[in-house]
Parts: sequence; structure tokens; C-alpha cells
Amino acid sequence: MVCLSDSPSPRQTTSLSDLSGPVDHVARRLLGHRLITDFGGRTAVVIEEVEAYGGAGDPASHAYRGRTVRNASMFGPAGTLYVYRSYGVHWCANVVTGPEGTGQAVLIRGGRVVEGMDLVLARRGRRDHLTDGPGKLAQALGITGDHDGTSVLAGPVRLEEGPAPDPALVRRTPRIGISREAERPWRFVLDSGR
Repeated sequence: MVCLSDSPSPRQTTSLSDLSGPVDHVARRLLGHRLITDFGGRTAVVIEEVEAYGGAGDPASHAYRGRTVRNASMFGPAGTLYVYRSYGVHWCANVVTGPEGTGQAVLIRGGRVVEGMDLVLARRGRRDHLTDGPGKLAQALGITGDHDGTSVLAGPVRLEEGPAPDPALVRRTPRIGISREAERPWRFVLDSGR
């Protein structure tokens, strides 16, 4: 694990309207932002864990072999939501970082519920491990394949800028749960002290 305390602040001048840039830089900047939905009630999580996937230059990326029907939204403009089904069971949400046509995206791996806890509990059917994995987080927020290709700036699943986290609380690690390029240090985790 690498502590990022000696790295520049993750949000020096970047706003949510500028999600384009190197995918690993955008991934780190998403920590501390909120992901919000209003499906039957408002739910929101503070993003605390992400992974970057670099398109054609990254063998672990869904876009590595080019555009398909499944991954088409990955090739959209920065700020597009890419939602895919993992192992035929769980929906997973990603934020496309662009530039358009490159297939770069950030997987939202985990977060902390800050709004709509009753609705999250009902969706998850349990009281623990509510959003500590990408499939769990999508289920907690009600995100499905119907939301694939929408905008996280103006669509039904929205990003809201949060305060920049203390760089000392951000860890950079190898990616997890993949078999190719797992050693690439493109997983970022915000230690919230929970």
C-alpha cells in the first residue's frame, strides 16, 4: 500500500463538469464525492473506494478488445455512467473519464451511506456490509442496467462534488478481484475511520 500524503491534493481545480483526464487521476479525485439516486426515495453514498480501468492499454479493462454492445457506453464522453452485470448477478457502476472513444472508466467499488438508510436496508435485505463492494453499492442505490449510458451530471444517477479528503487518509493499492494487470496500483481507498 502506498500512502498518498506526499501527492498533490486530488481536486486542485477540477470540478464535476471536468471528469476527463488520466483515468487514475480522475479515480482519486472521485473519493469523497457523493453518488446519489432518487428511485422511490433519495439515497446517497460518499465514495470511499474506486478502481481505474484504462481502455485499450489495460488488459483488465472491458474496453481492452474494443467496443462491443456490452461496453459501448464506456466509449462515451467523460461523465457517462457505464453499468454492467458482473458474473450475471450484480450490477456494477462506473464513471467514464474520457476522452470520448478511449473506453476509460472508474469502477465505484465502495462507499458510506449518508442518505436514505431505510431504503438502502430494504434493498439490501440486511444490516451489515451494505456498500462495501461494487455490486452491493449498486443494489443499495437501486442502480441497474437501465441506467447504463446516462450522465452522472444530469441523469438519474448523479455525482455531487464533496470536500477533498485529507491526502494522508487515501491509500493507493493494486487492483483486486481481477486476474490480469492486478498489480497495477489503480485502486484508491479513503480511510474514513469507521
